Amino acid sequence: MRYVVVGGGILGLATARQLVSSSPDADILVLEREEALARHQTSHNSGVVHAGIYYAPGSLKARLCRRGLALLRDYCAEHGLPYDACGKLVVAKDEREVGPLQRLRERATENGVPGLRWLGANELTTIEPHVRGVAALHSPETAIADFAAVANAYAAEITAAGGEIRTGAPVARVHQDGSRPAVELTDGSTIEGDRVIVCAGLQADRLALASGEPAEPRIVPFRGEYWQLRPDRSHLVRGLIYPVPDPALPFLGVHLTRKIDGTVVLGPNAILSTARDAYERRRFDARDTYDAITWPGTFRMLRRHWRAGVGELKRSASKRVFVSEVAEYVPAVSVDDVVKAPAGVRAQAIDRDGSLVDDFRLGVSGHVAWVRNAPSPAATSSLAIAEELVERAA
Repeated sequence: MRYVVVGGGILGLATARQLVSSSPDADILVLEREEALARHQTSHNSGVVHAGIYYAPGSLKARLCRRGLALLRDYCAEHGLPYDACGKLVVAKDEREVGPLQRLRERATENGVPGLRWLGANELTTIEPHVRGVAALHSPETAIADFAAVANAYAAEITAAGGEIRTGAPVARVHQDGSRPAVELTDGSTIEGDRVIVCAGLQADRLALASGEPAEPRIVPFRGEYWQLRPDRSHLVRGLIYPVPDPALPFLGVHLTRKIDGTVVLGPNAILSTARDAYERRRFDARDTYDAITWPGTFRMLRRHWRAGVGELKRSASKRVFVSEVAEYVPAVSVDDVVKAPAGVRAQAIDRDGSLVDDFRLGVSGHVAWVRNAPSPAATSSLAIAEELVERAA
């Protein structure tokens, strides 16, 4: 049996690792368009290992995040990879947010998030001495990790087991008009396999469309901009401090995150990106921008969420506005305490009707399995999603 996995990010590598583990006699090939692995979302995220607080009960995210955390924690311990269960506070900054926070606790409890505690105003500082709020949820198992290091460990296992990883191999489309699916590269060459699993991340929609799959959901990239505390001010945050999220949006709002290297980042915001790799503010790609603004769902989404969009633009345009929102939770943080940090790009799937696709969206067509939406917590859930994909592909 020959498996071809398209995508060398953490999800594609986790899937190939699962294949070499479950089918040791199979022929495994991973194709990655870039010259190195994990170049995009895997290495440009906050490094948070989520515990499953936010996701709709019964959803793929809820189920696979909880299993994925346990698998990832054990994997990091087994392979000596950095992993720190530093914990998270979701903070209600005033009485208006207490009700939504209580509803979030009910959802998290239904999802089986372990160790969850409700904290009153006087208890917050026992976890985060510099935080201010009227109440909070404490999730002690929420953690941080180095997902690029995890992805590289997956890759090492694949090659050690005899699998092949080919970089600099951009895929144009997948054909299913023969007895076996064939992966066509942009140079015109083709590679046949018995099963193909596509984990193309920011390029998921384009590859699906070129292969005759449905047009929706469409990937619309959002640029997430970060600031970070100066090293001498990083003591202000011990772990993770999050706001109460807006249930209408899949974004979690501006938060404070201690990373595995000890730095503390603030953010991200979420603004429409002018390129699918716009890690620099001035990066512009005409095709990426055209595809985003001409998709009917984009306009409908913007019309529905324009107030939130205005807020994101204000935070993007003004360091002072950005930091003032952070200071609502940690008042000791001032404009002089922060410096620019690297940005990331989120592959946000949007349906034609303007709905922001929240759950993972996985599908199978013939002998090809497709990942059409896998935003956060996909890195946390990578090993569990891999199990799901391999089962569906089989």
